[in-house]
Amino acid sequence: MNHDEARTFVRQAVQRVVPDADFTGLAPGASLRDTFEMDSLDFLEFVEALAELSGTELTEDDYPVLVTWDGCADRLAADAGASTHGRSG
Repeated sequence: MNHDEARTFVRQAVQRVVPDADFTGLAPGASLRDTFEMDSLDFLEFVEALAELSGTELTEDDYPVLVTWDGCADRLAADAGASTHGRSG
């Protein structure tokens, strides 16, 4: 998965928790939690949705990078790259 595909998964996961979320003008490094007013339970639901949609295992250790749109996309793309690299090696 590339970075743009990963960002699509992030958008879909946020919209599961905040259906009217508007990403227009959202800076790649902006906090998703602050922007969309997600509390801790909302954030956990978002992470679970992101894992389900992307097929990526996400743990509490990932939470710090999952707070921004680009952080999430970077994490998903890195996992996909590692998986692909592992299969070919």
